[in-house]
Amino acid sequence: EEEWPEAEKAEKLARGAALKWASGVFYRPEKLEGLGQYRSRETQRNSSIQSRLKSTVQSYLEGVSMGLEQLRSAVQEVQSVCQEMGAARWALLDSQDQLQGLQQMRVLMAEHVQLASVVQVLPQLFSVQEVFSHTLQLLRGQQLLEAHVELMMVEQLRDDILSQLHLRGLSSAQTTVLSYFSGLQEINESLAKQLWDITGSSLQLVREDPVLFVTAVRIIEREEKIDDNLLLEATFLPPGRPKGWRQKFYHILQETITGSLFRAAQVKTEGAGLARHLAALQKDIVSELRVVKDLMVQCVPAHYNILSLCTATYHQALTSHLQDILRENLDKQALFLLLEWALHVYHSPEMMGHPDLLPEVDVSDLGPLMSPELVDQTERKYVVKVKASVLEWMQRTLEVEFKEWFREEEPEMDHQGFFQSALPVIIMQMLNENIQVASLINDSLQQKVYNMALEELEAFLGRLREALVHCGKEHQKDRAVPKHYISYLLAMLNNNLALSSSVSSLHPDTACREVPVSLQAALDRTQKKACQLLLEEMLLDLQPLCLQLPSRKWLSSSQLVTSICEVIDKYAKDFSRVRKPIFTVLLAESELLVSSQYLRALMQKKMVCRSKEERAQLCDRLLQDATQLRELFSGLGLERQQQSLEAVFALRELICLKDPALLSLEVLGFITKYPDVSDEHISTLLDLRGDVSRDVRHMVLEMMEQNPQVLPESYQPIFSTILVPAPELPFCLRKGKC
Repeated sequence: EEEWPEAEKAEKLARGAALKWASGVFYRPEKLEGLGQYRSRETQRNSSIQSRLKSTVQSYLEGVSMGLEQLRSAVQEVQSVCQEMGAARWALLDSQDQLQGLQQMRVLMAEHVQLASVVQVLPQLFSVQEVFSHTLQLLRGQQLLEAHVELMMVEQLRDDILSQLHLRGLSSAQTTVLSYFSGLQEINESLAKQLWDITGSSLQLVREDPVLFVTAVRIIEREEKIDDNLLLEATFLPPGRPKGWRQKFYHILQETITGSLFRAAQVKTEGAGLARHLAALQKDIVSELRVVKDLMVQCVPAHYNILSLCTATYHQALTSHLQDILRENLDKQALFLLLEWALHVYHSPEMMGHPDLLPEVDVSDLGPLMSPELVDQTERKYVVKVKASVLEWMQRTLEVEFKEWFREEEPEMDHQGFFQSALPVIIMQMLNENIQVASLINDSLQQKVYNMALEELEAFLGRLREALVHCGKEHQKDRAVPKHYISYLLAMLNNNLALSSSVSSLHPDTACREVPVSLQAALDRTQKKACQLLLEEMLLDLQPLCLQLPSRKWLSSSQLVTSICEVIDKYAKDFSRVRKPIFTVLLAESELLVSSQYLRALMQKKMVCRSKEERAQLCDRLLQDATQLRELFSGLGLERQQQSLEAVFALRELICLKDPALLSLEVLGFITKYPDVSDEHISTLLDLRGDVSRDVRHMVLEMMEQNPQVLPESYQPIFSTILVPAPELPFCLRKGKC
């Protein structure tokens, strides 16, 4: 017998397991007494297992025998079917001639069905023209729902016939059918015209007679359902489908809104015309949106979103309308009005944020009414218009100010006695008003207007300086014109100071009050020009006196310096009409002018000391004059360290030096203190002494050459502005030697 290796392996494993179990149980002799019990128990257990195995195998064998029996019967049935199929095949082959006769019967039957269908619809076909007439009568009587029912019935009849023809490929017959039902087009057009007329008057109808509007919407929805069904079937699409009347409804409604408000006569942008136009738009839009929200929404299906549609239409139409207006040449008032209306009024509770419209109406998702680029462009146009207006106003103010300079009366004074005019108040008020008006729009426009204001103020200061120069030239021709020339120059200095102190208040940001560098430079140049004209006027009074020194008459009398002091005192009294910062500047510049003119007079080589006594007399006169002038300026409030008269005292030391041999050391100290002094100045002073030999002069000049001086940054030049006359050449005969 063939052995199964798996069975042999299983038997070995079983024997090993039994041996292991027996060795564990009977490992002691006394345990062998229970061997009989263990044997009987295991015998019973084996008998039970064998009986279960036998029953299981028996059940499997019964199932197998049943399956074999079923397979045997199935084979028999298959054989029977094959025999019957063969018999049927031979029967069909025998009856082929009879089937051809049945085919003819089938064709006749199909024709009979078609004729029966035609017979059934003949009454309807014969009544089509009558239905057309009745439908038109219903339309004329505005019985729209009844007319639409009959229209749908006739269209359904036509579409069924066309569909049958299409399925049978009879396209040639479709033309005849369409010609027979040609009256449908007239009815459709008549109905559509009435629907669109109703849609165009929808805002009025929903307030007066909403039934007609609701009827139109119901008809439109019926047609939409027919369109949807035909598109879903996608087998045959009748002519004129889809009608798309819902989209046409939207379009007509949008055209109505746009045409009623934005396609009127041309908007008048001058004067109050634009303001009235925008106010009318605001009123009409709010009123119509109220009607849509409270009435029209209830007359249409919810999926129409009619309120959102109308809101978006108004928004888009307004955007285009404002762009059209902005293409025109608008003045600054119109530009400001448009910016204010688009950026503030449109979203305010007076318009789209009206309590009656909220919360259903929301334009926040529709974008801005004016794009950021358009807002910026409009702001720039506005700034250009404001700039032109400011320029014109400033020019007019300057012309009035210039005429006032030639008046017979002095300028007005404030409560402290300082000369002034209305110029700074007018200029600053005008600029500040424009900046404040711009702040009503947004920070961007305010900053643009602020920058423009500073630019125009800087340009105005330039024109003001030109006016001062022109006035100065007129005064040079005739010192009696203007009569109060000095007073008005002082008033202009006070005005310039007032402008300088007020400019910072124009800045939109209160935390940033710095004056731009270029504007501050323009203010400084204006102040410098007015001070220069005043000092030139003072110089005209000082020059005749300075021409008289040095002279021997001047050495013996103090009348000349007394006269100079009187001129200075007279101008100082005039200078007291300006505020302290300017007064101090004028006083310091006056002292520098007097000092330089005094030193210039000494450098003109008009006098040479003849003796030791005369030189001592010159030293005494220099000391008295310088002391008197210094005390005068100190009394006026100018501190000594700010005065340039110390140069006169230092020059006096050079002249008073008794030993000429020590001049080199004295001159070295002098040029160290006044590094802008030149060898021509020193040579002229040595000539004034009258006792300096050629060798000493050469030694002094050589010492200066060996010790060049560098001007410190904070040094106030004195001698560099004083020119020394060129030495006179000796007279020589022609062709002769001197």
